[in-house]
Amino acid sequence: MKHFPILYLLTLAFFFSCTNKKTEQATSQKIDSLELKYAEGFSVEYHANYKTVIVYSPWIKGTKYARYYLVSDMEIETPIDGKKVKIPLQTLASTSVTHLEFLSMLGELETLRGVCSPHLIYNKEVQKLVADKKMTDLGDAFNINVEQTLQLKPNAVMMSGYNQNDPYAERITQAGIPVLFNNEWMETSLLARAEWIKFVATFYNKEKTADSLFNLIENRYNDIRDKAKAVTTKPKVMAGSNFRGTWYMPAGKSFMGQLFTDAGTQYYFSNDTTSGSLPLNVEMVLKNFSTSDVWLNCSFNSIDELLKADSKHAFFNPVKRHLVYNFNKRLLASTANDFWESAVARPDFLLADVIAILHPEILPKYELVYAQKLK
Repeated sequence: MKHFPILYLLTLAFFFSCTNKKTEQATSQKIDSLELKYAEGFSVEYHANYKTVIVYSPWIKGTKYARYYLVSDMEIETPIDGKKVKIPLQTLASTSVTHLEFLSMLGELETLRGVCSPHLIYNKEVQKLVADKKMTDLGDAFNINVEQTLQLKPNAVMMSGYNQNDPYAERITQAGIPVLFNNEWMETSLLARAEWIKFVATFYNKEKTADSLFNLIENRYNDIRDKAKAVTTKPKVMAGSNFRGTWYMPAGKSFMGQLFTDAGTQYYFSNDTTSGSLPLNVEMVLKNFSTSDVWLNCSFNSIDELLKADSKHAFFNPVKRHLVYNFNKRLLASTANDFWESAVARPDFLLADVIAILHPEILPKYELVYAQKLK
């Protein structure tokens, strides 16, 4: 009988241990997932007390690049194989202009405290914050000022994952600041890139808002895409520019290549299965694109500038007919270009621009947003 208290205590300890394990297992079970229609670079799972956000590797298909556990209280227990992030975020630093329109659409620009290369930012609200010294300049995105970032002490830093092992991201993480990798740039379609608004929204508990916004954009995009698919005449397009003897043309599975398909065009590389850009020599481009109807996404600002850069440009049919367009309509003297900023989140505007150029009968009286004709 002397051993009864000890046995009793051991029994209680075992009981509570089993109960705690069951409770922990129950809270870690997935309850639901965020619906994604196009984006493949991330996923979101919902649990009783936290969210799991996974970013997949842009380089090794199927492997995980980063894992985050989003909690309302840092005391909440989560698995130890990821970074715990308290939400909703109150402050954020961003290294890329491609994040800004997402924040603006979600009404969270006010949480932004630091940016990289502010001269490249088109958004007027952010420009004013920079001018009023309410926004910290964190230097170049590829060489971020870590000390300045640590002094700022944001709740998180949103970065693009360009390297598998980023020393700047590692130093910021080691200092206790979560680095959120927004890799929308690796998606191969415009709608997939735009769907990353849902990734940003999870850190602000605004998934429903993001879903509504994305649905509006998707519906408009698909509506005008379907109208372009119905046309009987599909203009031949060329794109890109000759830079020091190398012409970078969109690959067939790149988001720009997909844009040309959705806009109802004939594009020489439409059946190409690669993503990114194709480096070509000028002779090859002349052979396959000299009879094109329209030249899109040209990097020059005038026909004279185009011809001065390389006299061979005069052999292309779009140059002869003055049907050359760039995406510099919203280009500032500082070189900030809204095409690289808001167009990521608004592919419906971008598609509408291209369709209005190629099939003006589909969108009569439409005013171009990003594109403009070279004079």
